[in-house]
Amino acid sequence: MLGIIDRYILKRYLITFSVMLLMFIPIGIMAHLAEKLGKMQENEAPLNEILIYLSNFSIYIGSILVPIFLFLSVIFFTSKLASNTEIVAILSSGISFNRFLRPYLIGSTIVAIFMFIMGMFIVPYASIGFNEFSFTYLKKGRQDRVTENIFNQLNENDFIYVSRFDPTREIGYNFTMEHFNEESNELEYKLSAANIRWVPKDSVYRLTSFVKRTLVGETEILETKPRLDTIFPFKINDLTPVSYIAETKNLFELNDFIDSQKRKGASNINTYVLVKYKRWALPVTAFILTFIAVAVSSQKRRGGMGVNLAFGIFVAFIYIFFDRVFSTLAEQTGLSPLLAVLIPNLIFGILGFYLIQRAKR
Repeated sequence: MLGIIDRYILKRYLITFSVMLLMFIPIGIMAHLAEKLGKMQENEAPLNEILIYLSNFSIYIGSILVPIFLFLSVIFFTSKLASNTEIVAILSSGISFNRFLRPYLIGSTIVAIFMFIMGMFIVPYASIGFNEFSFTYLKKGRQDRVTENIFNQLNENDFIYVSRFDPTREIGYNFTMEHFNEESNELEYKLSAANIRWVPKDSVYRLTSFVKRTLVGETEILETKPRLDTIFPFKINDLTPVSYIAETKNLFELNDFIDSQKRKGASNINTYVLVKYKRWALPVTAFILTFIAVAVSSQKRRGGMGVNLAFGIFVAFIYIFFDRVFSTLAEQTGLSPLLAVLIPNLIFGILGFYLIQRAKR
């Protein structure tokens, strides 16, 4: 059962965190709107779509900044407790430092659950509208996906390849498809075409300069057509998913998507796996940053709250730097996405443990 001190600290924890979110997210929205308004007007973005975009943006950017807001809010209200000698009074009453940390643990658990639900289910939905609006009106003409040398495995026996994909016209160039015998694993036939495009009107794929080579023993049967309309067990956009596709899928959809991309042999699979691990790690950061914040702000210092906040901002930037560096390594150098997520959190977890032990003394 929560005591008076627990309720007091927990209330300050949650209220300060909520107020900081409600104060800074609108400021972020206004700054973003001021920066992008000219681009929106230039590309004639409808007002209703802009309003929906800004609501999605607030959820999207809020989810990114929640750990930082949490960190700074804990430093802010704990520094006030320290400057008012409330922490000294609490510890002098016989309460241990570990017992003093209990309401912080409860508060970080509540925030961690909030972050988990947001990251796994709410933010992916907001990311759909946010990214689609961005690439339609703010990044017009830019590529949002891999467009060259695309290789996919459709199933155990069928493999497709296009040398280049035009996402605007939805055309793949130098298309090939190889089908292997299920038992012998030998090539049975190979399809090739100068290009492949989806024809929505007829719900078929149109192959230009179609060639089919079928192997029967030592004999090769050649079939050619200037144009062929046919069907395939994939969608044209499955050739190369948009770069932000993982961000738009909830917990269950993301697991299925990663499995399907692994079967297809997607070259950028690390990007998708990294998103998955980051979502799982995000709630853990609520605990790590809370305890670091308590450790650095629970003592009354010369210079007061300003020194603690300055230190907090410095640590926050270091955390972001480490997170960004290891994420880039995972995406571009083949570093394990799991390690890319674990290393920054492990470093700051050790730092938090050290600072807490030091604060106890």
